Amino acid sequence: MSAFDPSSLKYDSQGLIPAIIQDVENNDVLMLGYMNAEAVRRTLSEGRVTFWSRSRQEFWRKGDTSGHAQFVRSVHHDCDADTLLIGVEQRGAACHTGSRSCFEDYDVPAVVDVESSVTGQGE
Repeated sequence: MSAFDPSSLKYDSQGLIPAIIQDVENNDVLMLGYMNAEAVRRTLSEGRVTFWSRSRQEFWRKGDTSGHAQFVRSVHHDCDADTLLIGVEQRGAACHTGSRSCFEDYDVPAVVDVESSVTGQGE
């Protein structure tokens, strides 16, 4: 098997690709970060998730200061090759707030009542 070439992915106009980080133990979505081709290369070769900070314009790895590291267990791209799904073994919190996931306690009420929509009763 040949090595994966990060340049084969489709990056946005800033040279970034979104990376969804998912816990391999329970499939919870932990966070969303952005990577450039070098961050993808580092992630694949080092086994720790490396992101590109859009605000600081530098590479960063979850856990380098907090100890809450993400160890890569799987990497997939979607059918358009413009989004990554990275399965990790998460050690500690994934969110900078200290939560396990960046999506905890931020529920948005559904705009559409799915049951009524499916049965046509919502009209």
